[in-house]
Amino acid sequence: MIVGVLSLPQPDDLSSLVLRTDFTDDAAWIEIQTVTGADGATYVNDTRYLGVTIQDLVEADAAAAEDAKLTYLFIADATTMTDPERPLLAVDLYDEPGRTFRVPPRWYADVSANLSIANMDFNEFADAADESGAYRGFDGV
Repeated sequence: MIVGVLSLPQPDDLSSLVLRTDFTDDAAWIEIQTVTGADGATYVNDTRYLGVTIQDLVEADAAAAEDAKLTYLFIADATTMTDPERPLLAVDLYDEPGRTFRVPPRWYADVSANLSIANMDFNEFADAADESGAYRGFDGV
């Protein structure tokens, strides 16, 4: 368990944190940044987060000072790096800590923007995820 030394980085103002936890494919990481767009994201490429688990992240956020807590983040994990669609893993750290859904890059901007300004709640996107666990728009297209 890494939590004793783990702290979560803070995203830039009104941007979403995209945390890399798999370091097997640098080209995939660059592609993820390109296809999600630099606007609205704070990308963290730090091997301290290699292999971190959802539970580690939930516990690290719970242990953070009140003004350093996050409500959600996105993870670029092994699935993100190996799946040709490059879906990020969205993680709730506020309402239902540890709840997740996948976000293919096509929908990243919509999810990120709405969560960052609290226009919509995490569960609204998670509840709209398809049978594979991925959010593909509210009409599922």
